[in-house]
Amino acid sequence: MNKNKKFLLLTVLAVFSLVLAACGFGGDKSDNSSSSDGKKDSGSKAKEINLAITSEPPSLHPQLATDTTSSAILINVFEGLTVSDAEGKATPGMAEKWEISDDKKTYTFHLRDAKWSNGDPVVAGDFEYAWKWALNPENLSEYASIFYSIKGAEDYNLNGGSIDNVGIKAQDDKTLVVTLANPTPYFLELTGFKTYLPVNKKVTEANKEWFADAGENFVTNGPYKLSDWKHNDSMVLTKNADYWDASNVDVDTVNIAMVEKEATVATKFKGGELDYIGAPFQTVDLNAIDGFKKDGSLRIKDQASIYWYKFNTKDKIMSNANIRKALTLAIDRQKLIDNVTKGEQKPATGMVPVAIPGFENDRGYMKDNDVDGAKAALAAGMKELGIKDPKDITVNISFNTSEAHAAIAQFIQEEWSKKLGISSKLDNSEWQVYLEKLRTSDYQVGRMGWVADYLDAYTFLEMFDTAKNGNNQTGWENAQYKDLLKKSVAEVDEAKRLDYLKQAEAVAMKELPVAPIYYYTNLSVVKKGIENLAPNPTGDIHLKDVKIK
Repeated sequence: MNKNKKFLLLTVLAVFSLVLAACGFGGDKSDNSSSSDGKKDSGSKAKEINLAITSEPPSLHPQLATDTTSSAILINVFEGLTVSDAEGKATPGMAEKWEISDDKKTYTFHLRDAKWSNGDPVVAGDFEYAWKWALNPENLSEYASIFYSIKGAEDYNLNGGSIDNVGIKAQDDKTLVVTLANPTPYFLELTGFKTYLPVNKKVTEANKEWFADAGENFVTNGPYKLSDWKHNDSMVLTKNADYWDASNVDVDTVNIAMVEKEATVATKFKGGELDYIGAPFQTVDLNAIDGFKKDGSLRIKDQASIYWYKFNTKDKIMSNANIRKALTLAIDRQKLIDNVTKGEQKPATGMVPVAIPGFENDRGYMKDNDVDGAKAALAAGMKELGIKDPKDITVNISFNTSEAHAAIAQFIQEEWSKKLGISSKLDNSEWQVYLEKLRTSDYQVGRMGWVADYLDAYTFLEMFDTAKNGNNQTGWENAQYKDLLKKSVAEVDEAKRLDYLKQAEAVAMKELPVAPIYYYTNLSVVKKGIENLAPNPTGDIHLKDVKIK
């Protein structure tokens, strides 16, 4: 999620100013009561929760969003054909049922009776329109590749193929038929992902900037509506009374502040002004972790996501695989976890987290803190580049504004200096500026987190299939790697498919377009009396499931 993009969950962090008071933070309000269907009722109190996100969401257009901050909002105001449950598995959403053909290539989804927030019926054509809009190369959707499992999608998006050959068809208002290029075991999980969310065709065609502000144009179909959006400040989500399952939505109002510093978030939580800290909204302040551990409130849960440093292989120094290898091997990941992140993360020695089925064990690509290997790779790389002295190498480490990212960068800066004699400069940018740096290759080494879009290794490997992939950002591509991914997609035998994916990972780990740092755990704290406010393995929280005692 980075998918820039899914992970990320991992999560991506940024900085903006905040004004909590504008959200009306402070708990239940007796003058704003609602019944269980979202309509006002003088006999009951409205239920509220107070959250904080790290920044202004970069985009609230489902087909343009690439980050976890945007996704955290989108999946709660829109709803896809399916919705991921607490285990990350697909459950019925806008589709109340579906059939899968014997060859596993054709999915027929039957939509339930549902409305958009403006009263329009949700129809299959809204899904067809949204998905094909993302695939249209003119719209520059960086997540277009997530549709490539669909017949004709990649050809239309990349090669000028016909849109008529894309296997997405609204058979009628209630029936969507999707034809895949090959069997895709995780396709139902994909249909709940943010880029697969529908949009109201009539509204979006009438106003190209429909997603820029709250108001009558921001038409959604999920359990919540975006009722207020003070840019760079706060957002308010309110229960959608017209949502098909509104009677089971317990929380009436979700107040969301945009908070610059993790320390401020921790202080506000301790003071009762916030009800939750954790993915996908915020991260627990590094300096507060020990205290939360001591009082027993810190929750630690494995997450299918990775923290890594991307290398800009278009850069003269970073174009050298041995230099990239030296920088990767020199990091003491366990020391970083023990002394900086403190969240019981696991050292990452591959590109696919051990939380992914089939990849639970170490694949033996590298060992943590391999100083001798790092020095040997540095010597080889310097010889290839004609560099005599490590002091002649200066590396810029770029990251988005966050105390955690800064602390990690400072640790790695010291590692590279002490073990390799290489100097580093730290380059900090606000989130949207940082994303633009990655997109335009205006960096040498840049941090990113990647949260699984679905519980399969392909979500961590697919982004590097070509340098043109919007989530790649490294400039790296490899013909053998791409061929192995294609073989994995076409393979119906699951054991053989996993083998192809592991072979592809091995190719990438030899050339290292990224330096894996650690596999995430999700750290969170939640106010007593609030249930189900916790991320699933892909880092999502569906607020419709949250209950207040």
